[in-house]
Amino acid sequence: MNLTNKLKQLRQRNGDLSQQQLAEMVGCSRQTIISIESGCKNPSVETALKLSFALKIPVNELFEFEEGKEKDNFCKRISELFKCFKK
Repeated sequence: MNLTNKLKQLRQRNGDLSQQQLAEMVGCSRQTIISIESGCKNPSVETALKLSFALKIPVNELFEFEEGKEKDNFCKRISELFKCFKK
């Protein structure tokens, strides 16, 4: 499963947030943000949702799977979780 992200670009576009500032908004460490941005670590669903809320963008604009079945399954799970998170 190959998950890519635009975290660094979107973080910088969103008020030029530092990694530390974003980490504090999300409730994780700066090292976690670094690891996600570099692609060394995939975020949990919870962290992905928190990042999308902090950056005020849909999670599917932040993270993306390569085309295929894995992408469809992930998008369905995120959509279901997002609905629960809104309640």
